[in-house]
Amino acid sequence: MKPDESISGAVLRAGEAGNADHLPQQASEHSIALMAEPRALAPRQLEERRLIHREAGSRAESDVFREIRTRLLGMAGPSNFITLVVAVSPRSGASFVARNLAAAFAFDEARTSLLIDCNLRYPEQHRALDVDPANGGLIDFLEHPAQGIASKIYATGVPRLRLIPVGEAREGSGEYFSSFRMHALLDSMRHRYPDRYLFLDGPTIKGSPDARILSDLADFVVVVAGYGRDTPAAISQAVAHFEPEKLAGVVFNQAP
Repeated sequence: MKPDESISGAVLRAGEAGNADHLPQQASEHSIALMAEPRALAPRQLEERRLIHREAGSRAESDVFREIRTRLLGMAGPSNFITLVVAVSPRSGASFVARNLAAAFAFDEARTSLLIDCNLRYPEQHRALDVDPANGGLIDFLEHPAQGIASKIYATGVPRLRLIPVGEAREGSGEYFSSFRMHALLDSMRHRYPDRYLFLDGPTIKGSPDARILSDLADFVVVVAGYGRDTPAAISQAVAHFEPEKLAGVVFNQAP
């Protein structure tokens, strides 16, 4: 695998979080059964999209994301959860980390992943995953909830991994994220199926209040620092934006 970014460090610090109620097991099985992948990608295609996979060429990167997955699962216990992934500064690779962490959870045939692009200024996930958001995305639903969310959940080519792209972005993103509709959407997406794990690809911490607003919606926050780019002081200042009990840790991301 030859991504534009590579992971040089895993989560360094872990906290604890409470559990949520589960739905019956048959709901989980029903969820997975509904997620047939219409266009499963070959390893070469996954590499082109900078996605980890099970083949030997991606093993080192896959193992790092599995390690982060194990840490998050250990913090959460048996319940599913929402994880926000945000970068200390621009071009640190938070979107890369978010989609590969979601892919690592989808490796497990007993789990499903839902990646939600919440970076309204610089949305990347639909392009990185080569998804055509013809039916719109998150912001379109929040503005017009009568459209429903089902048509805005897209297959990615990775079994059990789905994407909600940004859609048509607007100004005032903080107002969207603090709205009742956003809270209700995430609550529904999380609790309808207990096998579903949600990943929010958020904006850069520096210069944007949206990362803090989104953290109120998440159970855990993973902060991505650019290896050799972000100073220890900048990282410390960034993590101070979040509640200590939600901070899962820092991932160092290194461009080759």
